[in-house]
Amino acid sequence: MSENLTTENTVQYAGFWRRFLAYIVDWAVLTVLGIFLVIGYSMFLAFMGNDLGDEASVLMFQAQAKLLTFLMAWLYYAVMESSAKQATLGKLALGIKVTSLQGESISFLRASVRFFSKILSALLFFIGFIMIAFTEKKQGLHDMIAGAIVIKRESSKA
Repeated sequence: MSENLTTENTVQYAGFWRRFLAYIVDWAVLTVLGIFLVIGYSMFLAFMGNDLGDEASVLMFQAQAKLLTFLMAWLYYAVMESSAKQATLGKLALGIKVTSLQGESISFLRASVRFFSKILSALLFFIGFIMIAFTEKKQGLHDMIAGAIVIKRESSKA
């Protein structure tokens, strides 16, 4: 492939709204998966004889459930974006994928850096995400940190 994919005319970057819609799909998927995960975890705790009757136990369960759902979200994004599909279910539905600046698949580590960098993008009053609408390569802060871009899939591979 060429030295830098972003210099080729054939690359079509995925814009803000397409990426936002993909995020909505992923949010819905993760919400459903999270509900099943938390219900399953609470059933496991009940089976193991843990009583969630006091306030301390409920607070501990909530903290554990939040940690489990966060880990689930990290693995969902990192595994799927570093896979051969290069996309989450939302990105697949919207016809986009994550690549390196050279147009190659990103590693699990780079996908993880991208995921955790989204926290910074959000903490900065979501400016890290809003940047997508205004940067040349349609990159958010998390994309820049990870050295990644989000592009439209070729129609033959969609």
